[in-house]
Order: sequence, then structure tokens, then C-alpha cells
Amino acid sequence: MNEHRMLGRLTSGLILLCYWGLTWAAEPGQDAVLQAMSKADRLPADIARDGRSKPEAIIPLLELTPGARVVDLFAGGGYYSELLAGVVGEGGEVILHNNPGFEAWGVNGLNARFSDRDPGPIVSHTRSGINLDLQANSLDAALIVMAIHDLYVIPKRYNGERYVRVGNPANSGYFLQQVFQALKPGGRFLVVDHAGNPAADLETITDLHRMDEDFIRQEIIAQGFHYLGSSDALRNGDDDRDRIVFDEDLQGRTDRFVLLFARPGDGERD
Repeated sequence: MNEHRMLGRLTSGLILLCYWGLTWAAEPGQDAVLQAMSKADRLPADIARDGRSKPEAIIPLLELTPGARVVDLFAGGGYYSELLAGVVGEGGEVILHNNPGFEAWGVNGLNARFSDRDPGPIVSHTRSGINLDLQANSLDAALIVMAIHDLYVIPKRYNGERYVRVGNPANSGYFLQQVFQALKPGGRFLVVDHAGNPAADLETITDLHRMDEDFIRQEIIAQGFHYLGSSDALRNGDDDRDRIVFDEDLQGRTDRFVLLFARPGDGERD
């Protein structure tokens, strides 16, 4: 798996969320996220990230309640996992999922998070590749942040003249079906990623560690999910979407889409 470096600016204040054409000044559940953000011993790196990740706008979309179970997919250092733990409380559970590649990328954050402090009800869950090993019908919600594009990256190696293909993308359908099956009926699935230029082909977009928003929406719907809507909370119209997200002057300032899905509830048609 490819590395992701996520740095951002510190800002403050509440934002308006656009969701199915309706607008709220504050999402239900936002207070719980703000309380988790105010935890006295939060890591400095997490606090520095809040301004660009805006968890007070993103996490409430999952509609979590105390005692809920949620998985943070390819969680890296666990920034979202700790905030989610604050929302679900001691009666809930957050599964901090990684594979070995993402775990290695997030090792510094993980070490800081679990060393001589209590990050809340988090269970580390590292599995190989895209094998999630999650119990069926066990989760109230799932989220994947800036990582779903990795499922579509074509492995390449530089041969001294150019990059050549050395493998195939991951089986995205298998990955998404695992998420679908792990969610309870009605469980929500939140996807955040760097937006790609829709005029470019998918290989070009994913080489830049981005994703085509319309493409991934249809991919997820094809696996049986209902599309609930989107948020503009992380949009940035100044990002031309034709640059790799790791460029130093672009890190933390990309245009990011936020898509929300759900597994159909009991009695609903898949």
C-alpha cells in the first residue's frame, strides 16, 4: 500500500453542511464530537490536523450513539479512531483497522496514541491486504478516509526509463462487499478522498492518489449500498486536481469529497 502524509492548518468555528439539498447549522451529534476534540490529553499532531479534517462536520454524518460499534478502515495512526472512541463511549467499540503497510505508515501516531495514555475503547485490528476479517452484521458504521483510491492504484516500478506495471489493482468489489456484510442493516458507510479531475482517466487519477467522485459513488452503489448524500465541508475550489496530493504546497489543501452510504435496512430492497 502507498503512504499517505496528512498535514493541515488549524482553524476554528462551525460550518454549514449541505446534504440532499438541505442545510443545517449543526449536525445532530456534533456536540459529542466537539467534546471529544476538547479532551485534555489529545495529541498535538491530532489538534493540528483538526482544522483541515473538520471532524465536527464529518463524524456526525455517521449518526453514532453511545455504545455503537464502528470500524475506521485503513486508519493509519488512528486520528479518527480516537475521536470516534470519544463519541461511542466506554460502552462502544472502535475497530482501528490497518494492513501492514498502513500500520507501518502510521506507526509513529500509533505509538504516541497508545503509550502511557488511554485513547478510549479502541481495538487494534491489523489484517493482511484487503482481508478485513470483520464479523457479519456487527457494525453500526464504517468510514474510510483518504484511502479508497489505493484499491484502484496499479502497482508500478521504475525501470530506469519509465514506470512499468508490475501487478494488478486490489479487488475493490471484494473489499466493499466485506464492508457491506459487516454493517448492520441501516449501518452507514462514509467515504472521504482527494478529488480527481473527472476529465482524466482512472489510472491517471489514482496515480496522483486521488479518486473520481462519480466513479466511486457508482462502484459503491453497485455493491448494494444506498447513496444518502454528500457534504461540501472539505471542498477547495483552488485545487486544480491535476497534481499529486503529496506536493508540499498542496498537502492538507486538496479538494476532498465526502460521500455517505448505508446498507439497506430491514425490509428495504438491496
